[in-house]
Amino acid sequence: MTTETEVAEPDWETPLSVSLTPALLIHALMGTASAVHTGWTSCIEEALVLSNLVSLEDRSGNYARLAEQEFVEDDQPETVWHDWTLEVRIGIVLTTGHWQFPVNAHPSEWEWNAREAMRAFERASVLLGRRVRRTVAVEDPTPTDSVPRASRH
Repeated sequence: MTTETEVAEPDWETPLSVSLTPALLIHALMGTASAVHTGWTSCIEEALVLSNLVSLEDRSGNYARLAEQEFVEDDQPETVWHDWTLEVRIGIVLTTGHWQFPVNAHPSEWEWNAREAMRAFERASVLLGRRVRRTVAVEDPTPTDSVPRASRH
């Protein structure tokens, strides 16, 4: 009979477990987020979602989700907000981080927030045994007010 100490190395399918709390997830994944919270249900408004990525752990239903959405607050109807939301469900608990700013913010804000939210999603996906690959996307130019043409007389 062979014992565990006599086996050269553990089987690759040996279950591992770690103790995680929402506070640890927030600390490790969402340190740059503008807002974080926990909950039992998602705060993502499906009708407002512009893009959605999900890493799903097949057996347990645990997942990491990165959704991009735009919305208007009731108390600030003139401001449209852009929001990258990272949602991590482990068991019944959702831990959520938001990277948000007004849509008319400087392009560097867009780049920074997108990069930070994507890095957090990549790290969360590792918890679920998934890897995330980046792709190239083409964006249309943002519409600008027409510039009056200069004419020579």
